[in-house]
Amino acid sequence: MSNVISEDIERVLFTEEQIETRCKELAAQIEADYDDRGITPIVVGLLKGSVPFMAELIKYFRHPIEIDFMSVSSYAGTTSVGDVKINKDTDLSAKGKHVLIVEDIVDTGRTLAEVRKLFINKGAADVKIVSLLDKPDRRVVDIQADYNGFTVPNEFVVGYGLDYNQCYRNLPYIGVLKPEIYE
Repeated sequence: MSNVISEDIERVLFTEEQIETRCKELAAQIEADYDDRGITPIVVGLLKGSVPFMAELIKYFRHPIEIDFMSVSSYAGTTSVGDVKINKDTDLSAKGKHVLIVEDIVDTGRTLAEVRKLFINKGAADVKIVSLLDKPDRRVVDIQADYNGFTVPNEFVVGYGLDYNQCYRNLPYIGVLKPEIYE
């Protein structure tokens, strides 16, 4: 890893401007769906990767929402280990509520499938998922986000919350990490 993290990026997939535009579109779509039903959702960000995306997304909501966070893990380095661990649960009760899970990327699908099941078991009235990125080529669990920002190829992407060993989250764009960094 170099001292300037942008030097470790092979190419930019989505610019800050593209992400902002897509967040506006997603927010409008989500709000229209919830407004049609008169619902105030609990927006639950999955720490840490969802934070930049969630912050950008909720700026464009015009109606009330509740916000909470969960910390879950299923990765060791670059590999999904398949064992989803809840490190921090939500503070708000999901019983009878409409939950919107905010995720940075749907990769294998294991984490989201477990988190979705957890909210259903807690008595949530409804569980929807919004993800900034979708990587369908890596899916091992049959789950799809209800709202998806961008589809990405099966490459190692970082930036805008996505990391490699806790680095690169602060890049204002989504980029492909040079293979020599993680191999």
